[in-house]
Amino acid sequence: MSDESKMSASEKKKEDWMNSKWRPMMGWMYMAVCSADFILFPVLWSIVQTIGGGSVNVQWQPITLQGAGLFHIAMGAVLGIAAMGRTQEKLAGANNGGAGGGYVPPPPVSAAPTPSFSAPSFSAPSFTPAPMTADEVKMVNGKKAPVQPSFPEI
Repeated sequence: MSDESKMSASEKKKEDWMNSKWRPMMGWMYMAVCSADFILFPVLWSIVQTIGGGSVNVQWQPITLQGAGLFHIAMGAVLGIAAMGRTQEKLAGANNGGAGGGYVPPPPVSAAPTPSFSAPSFSAPSFTPAPMTADEVKMVNGKKAPVQPSFPEI
């Protein structure tokens, strides 16, 4: 018997809970750390300074921004890769204990065979303008130019 068949239903459920809940827990943890470091601690710091010395002399320095904000970069990478991994799991049909069924992709569409084309050969058109007579030439800004017809040629 394999190890998976020896596992009880509660052990499988625990494993499923951990696998499905670690991504949201990381997001909630990051939100709590940012809320504490940027909202709660600065307010408490000001209150402690006001009670202790009567005035706020030193501004709160966020702990998570120490070390060039590496904490935020790391958490962004962890949450971004986790979100991308979960998207791939959903597209593959894994549900990991959530409600409802997984995503079932539509059946693949067979593409029509693409015809092979050979490169067309282009040659420059052989066009030699007819020489213009004196009454067909007019002067535009001191330069000779052909007289334009009264209607556009197509």
